[in-house]
Amino acid sequence: MNLGYDYIMNMTCKKFTHKDAVDLQELERVEVNGSRYYISPQGTRLPSVTTVVGWEKRHFFAEWRRKNPEESRRVSTRGTRFHSLVEDYINNKDDLKERYTPNLLDLFLSLKSDIDRIDNIRAQEVPLWSETIGLAGRVDCIAEFDGKLSVIDFKTSKRRKTKDEIENYFQQATAYALMWQERTGEPIDTIVILMTCDDGTTQVFRESPMNFVGSLYTTIQNYRKEHQ
Repeated sequence: MNLGYDYIMNMTCKKFTHKDAVDLQELERVEVNGSRYYISPQGTRLPSVTTVVGWEKRHFFAEWRRKNPEESRRVSTRGTRFHSLVEDYINNKDDLKERYTPNLLDLFLSLKSDIDRIDNIRAQEVPLWSETIGLAGRVDCIAEFDGKLSVIDFKTSKRRKTKDEIENYFQQATAYALMWQERTGEPIDTIVILMTCDDGTTQVFRESPMNFVGSLYTTIQNYRKEHQ
């Protein structure tokens, strides 16, 4: 393993501050015809945010997975493990070198300086739902980014992306911002996408959720038309 890990991981690890956790009820998750749903406390079956915002591209990704089964599994596993690594780091765990592979640590270290811009954690991997917009899901992180309360999502990618290519990411984060306000009464004015790429580069996308409310609504309506 790279000798730099010992210095970077042990000497400059940030200690994150965690605010009082918001009490959010866990939701039952069900699969129906290959789509993920959550059962709200009111008993409503709500489609997952990721299912809805990815609905229009589902055929493209299904075909890609069919043609690239091994790469599909690698990408899926990498994304899941990377999220776990970031979550552990933000939770101030200090055994990352022992628990994660060098390739994951490489991705993490390239993004670490931007992750360190996060603080005052409000929630991680918690369920959110909204009867108003009719969606539910689990948000990566609600915390301050550069001092502003934000919905923060962590992504891995094979290559750099343009804003137009990740409209669904912005819609997803916007949905979580709306659901957080509905659940807690606390508005969120910033959404942040932190992305690390296989070539070692990183991208930080910071936007206002208000810029994507319209496109999110259209996506939800299109999904509902096919699921009457």
